[in-house]
Amino acid sequence: MKKRIGSYPRVRVEGGGRGVVSQAGAVLLVETARKAGLDREVSTALAPWRHTRAVHDPGKILLDVALAVALGGDCLADVGMLRAEPGVFGPVASDPTVLRLIGTLAAAGPKALSAIRAARASARERVWKLAGTAAPDAARQVIVDLDGVLVLAHSEKQDATATWKKTFGHHPLMAFVDHGSGGSGEPVVGLLRPGNAGSNTAAGHITTAQLALAQLPKKYRRGRRTLIRTDSGGGTHEFVAWLAQRGRWLSYLVGMTITEQIHQAVLKVPATAWTAATEPGGEIRDGAWVADLSGDCLKGWPKGMRLIVRKERPHPGAQLRITDADGLRLTCFATNTTAMPIAALELRHRQRARAEDRIRAARTTGLRNLPLHDTAQNQIWLEIVQLALDLLAWMPMLALTGETRRWEPRRLRFRLLSAAQIATTARRRYLRFARHWPWTDVITDALARLEALPNPG
Repeated sequence: MKKRIGSYPRVRVEGGGRGVVSQAGAVLLVETARKAGLDREVSTALAPWRHTRAVHDPGKILLDVALAVALGGDCLADVGMLRAEPGVFGPVASDPTVLRLIGTLAAAGPKALSAIRAARASARERVWKLAGTAAPDAARQVIVDLDGVLVLAHSEKQDATATWKKTFGHHPLMAFVDHGSGGSGEPVVGLLRPGNAGSNTAAGHITTAQLALAQLPKKYRRGRRTLIRTDSGGGTHEFVAWLAQRGRWLSYLVGMTITEQIHQAVLKVPATAWTAATEPGGEIRDGAWVADLSGDCLKGWPKGMRLIVRKERPHPGAQLRITDADGLRLTCFATNTTAMPIAALELRHRQRARAEDRIRAARTTGLRNLPLHDTAQNQIWLEIVQLALDLLAWMPMLALTGETRRWEPRRLRFRLLSAAQIATTARRRYLRFARHWPWTDVITDALARLEALPNPG
């Protein structure tokens, strides 16, 4: 190192060094895929699309692209960062081979999508068992959040149209399993739709819910232990009736649009019927109250449905709507849960906002842009994005503790996954992380926890 000049030291730069591994922290994701059995599952699922004399396994190719996306890549060519490190990622297919596979899977249509989704569902069930008390079903209930995402297109792509926000692109519906306040969340559905697809289309919500349930362990595919949450886009008669259908018996918390009928019902609620809203810690939420609605506004909805309204002082600068009352902002949701206090139900529905955090994480993990032209190819890309997000959710669930479990993908990349360290090889290969790196202990402890997990049978 040369003498310091200015704010930074001058460092001599030389090419051709040996033993340096970029993205060394990605071994956490590789080990997670191995312990989850995801590599085996995807390889087996895509075996029908492997040519007789093919050098590369289609499952390995797809998982390599997912790893590249998890590390921050946003197109198929970014798999090159893995190809440059064969000591960590093994042999990686060339860009033309990757593109041919995407085209082949896109041409296979629903068969390929079903195979990929089945592999993810099988690995998910194993991960939840390995996670124990850290699993999202540890409280014996699974919460699935449905929400739409606007993905902008900057060129002409199939099904890219004007959106309801006057932008141009696509409008996929996503579903995420909520990990609660102690974790992040994992994707279970990414349903690609044209940009002009409606926000409250019942058919789209039903299809998304069906695909989401298929990703859960079998015992959660029906019954009250599975809770479906949506914003007001899911507040349609058809979707709520589907959720409450006899034999399905799902729990739901669905946002509702404030109609004139609901507005009039709110005005008739006596002051003594309002209950103070609460915060996650149990303290009273200042300036917010909740109440049950009854009467004509429940006619035509499934039996047992409750309509709950919240009134709250608007934030400074917020403009009131015509459906608000007495200077207070009104929001409303429907539920079929009866065994919880009304304030707890309202808090649970408000926590649906965590889905926005999952969407933000997805945007930084390949969903900022759909890189291909055809819709079928971009649907495969959406499955790759979900594989990447799965790994970024499963690794903290299995290997991290405390605050680090809540780190979003961007922070995971900066602190854990992008660490470039020295690899020493004798008869065995070792990956040594620098002592001065602030999060080396987090990486090594996480690897130790992953190594202690049983291998797939």
